[in-house]
Amino acid sequence: MSNKIEKATLGGGCFWCIEAVYQNLKGVQKVESGYAAGKTDNPTYEQVCSGMTGHAEVVQITFEHDVISYEEILYIFWRLHDPTQLDRQGADRGTQYRSIILTHSSEQKEIAEKSRHEADTAGLYPHPIVTEIEPLTVFYQAEIHHQSYYSNNSNQPYCRVIIDPKIQKLKRDFGDKLV
Repeated sequence: MSNKIEKATLGGGCFWCIEAVYQNLKGVQKVESGYAAGKTDNPTYEQVCSGMTGHAEVVQITFEHDVISYEEILYIFWRLHDPTQLDRQGADRGTQYRSIILTHSSEQKEIAEKSRHEADTAGLYPHPIVTEIEPLTVFYQAEIHHQSYYSNNSNQPYCRVIIDPKIQKLKRDFGDKLV
C-alpha cells in the first residue's frame, strides 16, 4: 500500500518557526524553508527582507496524506501563529511575514477556504483572520543556512524565546501527532 504524497505551502511569520513545528509531525517527509507569492525570480533572503520582492517567507511541507491530512496540516497552522495580524508576527514586521496559504490544487483551495472560515468562526482569536489564500505559482528554496534552522541552532536566543514555546505548545496540544 502506498501513501498519497502531497505538498502544502504555508507562511505564518518567520519560516524557522513554522518549519520547526512541521518537522516534528508524523507523516511529514520533508519541510523546506523558502519564498513564494512575490514578483522577483530567485530572491535572496536579504532581498525578501527588504520588502521589495513581494515574497513571503514560507515552508513547503511534503507529507503522506494517509498519515496526516491537509486538513490536519491546516488545523495546526491556525493554532501555530496569529493569523489576524496583517504583515507581521510578533516583533517580525513586513509583508514577508504575512499569513498565507499557497494552494497546489483547486481541492486544496476549497479545503483552505473552508478551514479558514471554521477557524475564523471558532472564536480562536478576538479579531478576524487576514490570511491570504492563493494558488502557488513558484516556490524558491531559501539558502541552505535557513534549512532546519531550529534543529541546527536550538540554543540561539531567537530559538529559545520564540520557537521553543511553539514546540512546547505542539507537544501539549498535538502529542499524538508527533514523531
